[in-house]
Amino acid sequence: MSELHYRHEYKYPLTNGQKLIEDAKISAIAQKDTHAAKEGFYNIRSLYFDDYENSCYMDNENGVDEREKYRIRIYNHNTERITLELKEKLRGRTSKRSCPITVSQCRKLMKGLIPEDIQPSQQVLHKLAYLMAVKLMRPAVIVDYDRVPYVYRPMDANVRVTFDSNITSVKDVRAFLDEKVYGRGVMPEGYTLMEVKFDSFLPDEIYSLLQLNGLTASTFSKYYLCRKFKG
Repeated sequence: MSELHYRHEYKYPLTNGQKLIEDAKISAIAQKDTHAAKEGFYNIRSLYFDDYENSCYMDNENGVDEREKYRIRIYNHNTERITLELKEKLRGRTSKRSCPITVSQCRKLMKGLIPEDIQPSQQVLHKLAYLMAVKLMRPAVIVDYDRVPYVYRPMDANVRVTFDSNITSVKDVRAFLDEKVYGRGVMPEGYTLMEVKFDSFLPDEIYSLLQLNGLTASTFSKYYLCRKFKG
């Protein structure tokens, strides 16, 4: 397996007014992600797992530095591309490993069952299956939201700035592949979450975006809040 690639990740809850200012600033220098639909955003839905001790949830609550989360992810309710991801955090930086899974494998995992047809290339699924057998890892919550994504790659920089809104917690894990899901919002009305992700350094022009009065980095975790306030 190749060496893990870790990135820095900063999160900022924004009021509607702050969001308008930050969006205007970043759109002047960065490009919209090509995966964004003609509306300029896409929907992300993730099904997160946790074990019988709720270790993932408690690690978030206690601020444990070295932790990991498993999730199944789809975009725009499209089941043609279903990805199982392992997100790891170490010393304030994050990395992500993933593998595609089939619809039938996804439906098995949604029920808390281990698929019988795991392929050698599906290393993340192999690891999740082991934890499902040993630590009773099971689906815990659905996190659903809309994302406006920007990418900025001048010279050696690799920066991604996203604005996440309509963040919804859904407790009915059986609804993961449905066209619509129903749950409860986890942020105050009108708030948006801005995320800034980068590799080795943050360019000055992006750093200047973060100097808005009242803007403070947060340990905000969509997963943690959605577990805490399940719909």
